[in-house]
Amino acid sequence: MNDTPNLGLFVAFVGGLLSFLSPCVLPLVPSYLGFITGFTFNEMADRRKIAMIHAILFVLGFTLVFMLFGASATALGRVLKYYEIWFQRVGGVLIILFGLYCLGVLKLGFLDQDARLHLDRKPVGFLGSVLVGMAFAAGWTPCIGPILGGILGLAASESSLSQGLLLLGAYSLGLAVPFLVAAWAVESFLDWFQKFRRYLPWVQRISGVLLIVVGILMATGEFTRMAGWLQSLTPEFLRKAL
Repeated sequence: MNDTPNLGLFVAFVGGLLSFLSPCVLPLVPSYLGFITGFTFNEMADRRKIAMIHAILFVLGFTLVFMLFGASATALGRVLKYYEIWFQRVGGVLIILFGLYCLGVLKLGFLDQDARLHLDRKPVGFLGSVLVGMAFAAGWTPCIGPILGGILGLAASESSLSQGLLLLGAYSLGLAVPFLVAAWAVESFLDWFQKFRRYLPWVQRISGVLLIVVGILMATGEFTRMAGWLQSLTPEFLRKAL
């Protein structure tokens, strides 16, 4: 994976999307939007630009924390570089366990603890949106923990801090894009959510399957080979752009 990070970036981005769609993040998006903006849904529709500024600052807050997580995981991986093969195998097994947790096959007690930071009142102003975003990243472990843990496992196998930062940046982007879309088109989002909520258990299952597949590939050393094969299929001009 170290030589061909594109597959890892794609997996991280999809992981971010699945985190947004997880059963205990997606239903709370309207509440988060109302909390960080201080607007009702009708007011959000009338004051989209201000609502978007708050949403972007919220996104920047959780992106900062996630990327720090990624840098820390990569730094740990570099310290243990001598044991790289075993480190990847153990990381792969952990990712598989996270996947089994998402599928409901395993119960992992530390992921069942609700670590949310309960904020009674949002700090004043735009800075408050950044702080709430940081609190979201630091405390919402039961929902995004398994997927985030899998992405951190990939980051730990990277050879440079910049690659670890990119992985968690891609994960944050996958989480951020639908959130920003929801903030801009809040009325349409609420209508869509009412129709989509029946599929939330399937999102959890898809997350589990993705983690298990990535974990198996990582534990067997096939992730790097697959990334290299996919890169060989990528047109030269696109590879240079990436």
